[in-house]
Amino acid sequence: MNPFDLFSGAGTGPVTLNDAAVSLLLAFGLTQAIAATYVWTFRGMSYSRSYVQAVALGSIIAAMLMLAINNNIAAGLGIAGSLAIIRFRTAMRDPRDMIFVFASLGVGISAGLRAHGAAILGTVVFVIAAVLLAGTEFGGQRHFDGLLRFTAPSASDADQVAAALKTHTRRFTLVTLRDVAQGEAVEHAYHVRFGDDAGQHRLIAALQAVADVRDVSLYLEEPTVEV
Repeated sequence: MNPFDLFSGAGTGPVTLNDAAVSLLLAFGLTQAIAATYVWTFRGMSYSRSYVQAVALGSIIAAMLMLAINNNIAAGLGIAGSLAIIRFRTAMRDPRDMIFVFASLGVGISAGLRAHGAAILGTVVFVIAAVLLAGTEFGGQRHFDGLLRFTAPSASDADQVAAALKTHTRRFTLVTLRDVAQGEAVEHAYHVRFGDDAGQHRLIAALQAVADVRDVSLYLEEPTVEV
């Protein structure tokens, strides 16, 4: 058997029950991997479990339609006309979400055409690329992890604060200094970046241990909330 036959599809003959079962199950299994990759690499504020399940299920519909068409032009036109009636009004604010939907549909179409090799190899390449781009923060412009705020008396010694910042952060820069309490205290705001997650807790504890420093707060830039 020529290995390239796996990529050309076998959709010229009639679809048997075994062909349909293999294609549908393969499509669902591969998009499980795509959906899991989305969960592992997600960064943002609008995580949706329903969206993840839609990515995993979309390939089944695409594969089912391709199996139903099976090189029948009349059937293809009828299905296309039926789908044109449906209006999908779900807005996607992140272009990356749209790419995962296209990946799911692409896997379903490949599996429905019985080009199983293309479906498998495409999924492997897509998953590896998504993980690499997320792990390397490719295209990111974020130089800091969060915003640190605290209040200290105007006459306080800044050496202890500077030492805490240098010890527990990889990088920091002063954003603002603002007089509060009628000039008796100063509110400090710093952009900070940490070497590891534990550095956040160590920095807060070190600042709270400094005399007269109060109202220490750290605002992280990438919270993840399910909506």
